[in-house]
Amino acid sequence: MKKLTIPMAIGALALALAACGGSAKHSATSNVLVDSSGMALYTPTGETASNVRCTGACVSIWMPLRPGGAKLANAATITRPDGTKQLAVGGKPLYTFAQDKPGAISGNGATDAFGGKQFTWHAVQSGGATAATAPMPSGGGGSSGGY
Repeated sequence: MKKLTIPMAIGALALALAACGGSAKHSATSNVLVDSSGMALYTPTGETASNVRCTGACVSIWMPLRPGGAKLANAATITRPDGTKQLAVGGKPLYTFAQDKPGAISGNGATDAFGGKQFTWHAVQSGGATAATAPMPSGGGGSSGGY
């Protein structure tokens, strides 16, 4: 009887852990916003639509998401310090990361500095919330998260 109890307990534990992992992964992946190419969208901590700090060399690594084509749901168009337009969600300007590939998020939690300004970058979720961990984006062009 003891030999059956241990395998059954291990099996039940494995099923419980798999169920937890599956639901956490699904909820994380379904909310990250992506552009029409499947690139994850980011925003830096402390930057707002009225206080755009990523300028100069920063935009060669973190490219502002420009308006054009279909619009991202709930996105607003803001004016950058150089007069160009950029999309923002929830008051947070949106950027893509030069080192990402479609379907990957390698910039979430990245820190860097440009022009004496410190930046910490976060993947943006629907509604403008930022991701605490590095979830994978779901879909690409034409998805509900794409623009």
